[in-house]
Amino acid sequence: MKTAVNSLGRTVPLEVPGVGAFAPYVSPFDRISRLSGLLSQPRTIRAAMPCRDKRAASLRAAIEKSGLTDGMTISFHHHLRNGDAVIPMVLAELEAMGFKNLTFAPSSIPDSHDCVADYIKSGLIGRLYTSGVRGKLGKLLSSGEVDIPVIIRSHGGRARAVEEGSIKIDVAFLAAPACDCLGNINGTEGPSACGSLGYAITDAKNAAHVIAVTDNLVQYPLSPKISIPQYLVDQVVVVGSIGDPAKIATGAARITRSPVDLRIAQDSFRLMKAAGIVEPGFSFQMGVGGASLAAAVYLEEYMADKQITGSFGLGGVGGYMASMHDKGMFRTVFDVQSFDAAVTKSMISNPSHIEIDASWYANPFNAGALVNNLDCVILAALEVDTDFNVNVLTGNDGVLRGASGGHQDTAAGAKLSIIVCPSFRGGVPSVKDRVTTITTPGETVDAIVTERGICVNPRRAELLEAALKAKLPVTEITELKKEVEKLTGVPEPIEFDYGKLLAAVEYRDGTLIDGVYAAK
Repeated sequence: MKTAVNSLGRTVPLEVPGVGAFAPYVSPFDRISRLSGLLSQPRTIRAAMPCRDKRAASLRAAIEKSGLTDGMTISFHHHLRNGDAVIPMVLAELEAMGFKNLTFAPSSIPDSHDCVADYIKSGLIGRLYTSGVRGKLGKLLSSGEVDIPVIIRSHGGRARAVEEGSIKIDVAFLAAPACDCLGNINGTEGPSACGSLGYAITDAKNAAHVIAVTDNLVQYPLSPKISIPQYLVDQVVVVGSIGDPAKIATGAARITRSPVDLRIAQDSFRLMKAAGIVEPGFSFQMGVGGASLAAAVYLEEYMADKQITGSFGLGGVGGYMASMHDKGMFRTVFDVQSFDAAVTKSMISNPSHIEIDASWYANPFNAGALVNNLDCVILAALEVDTDFNVNVLTGNDGVLRGASGGHQDTAAGAKLSIIVCPSFRGGVPSVKDRVTTITTPGETVDAIVTERGICVNPRRAELLEAALKAKLPVTEITELKKEVEKLTGVPEPIEFDYGKLLAAVEYRDGTLIDGVYAAK
């Protein structure tokens, strides 16, 4: 396997067997600046004779009609999360039909889908493209037991890859919470409602063949909301259930009570305020748990006190952001995915929710992804290093257990990107000389906030000056690392076999920012 060392000092493959050639990462905007108007790939024309009902007799009948053959690429969306029943249902049917060596290209893989590991071992799945892997699947791939390098892409990077043709979806299977007989779909109605269908929209627009799988067939036409129109859908399959409602949306995330997370949250908000970005028209994206959610509480109190109305909230939207929106704290929320049931209810009652696809959200190869208009994003991390690089993919043991998601997309676009993480977990320091795997480059990270202090990227001199002026607990990242290591000790470094590639980690522009290799 030919490899190269990229600008961050990481060994990356120049070619992945069965996938193609790759270029090493150079800088966050190098490829974008050089493209200057990339021509899009021609899309498949799906001409159909007049039809008043697209329902197939069964899932098997729909697969047979789709033209799927061994070696082709299938896709799914992850909006039903751990309640999703469509991925296991379809994979089981494909296995029973004798398919082999399919490329499995979901927008992400829910934690509960351990069955994917079994289908890799059986030979049904021969290649894997996704945002991240966890659980049984992560352990299988990290063991080196199977020779299937995974291509890891961010949400924006996946949309780019689909639109430019790096991922050519032959058949997309779309879990459809509400659907009519001609394939009009939304995600806000029915027993398996999940809110936004942002990732499914991208697949529907670009796949050669689209099969909607629903447990809620409604009278034609679906009304009043259509997320995916009928002209993008080839067949409709009605099944008993597409998911477990209790696991699709489990309710609003709770505000953390952890003293560590609360300290991190408070300092994150104080940094936002010191940076001078919490002003009328402010735009924001946050996570849905821990310190990110708690920081939003401080933000809401401040915005209410100062009578500040923000421009928009963005991203994977949780109940707290939806609540702020319903209270008028933000004029608009752009929803690419919904994290809990409260968001779905808000989308139904509040017309200022705008459902967006993954390309509009974060694709770097279009004329204006929404991440580019963010004032601030708060992101979590598994590890960070003294160059401000961030790892959200692998544990300190090198095992795949996370996802890229929109991490690198939002960090690149936002005026202020804040990484929150405790200084150590389980006795292992979170700050290292070198993270196990780079997901998000330090060039796009403005500050790291821990319970032991705020580390401002030296590239952001004006932010450092503002933080010091506000008398925030600023510390140099090398000093923080030393302080933590006095408590935890210094972990033994992992040795890797650079001849055994487990995963190729793309940056959002399609270059390789890192590789995940088998531990020796």
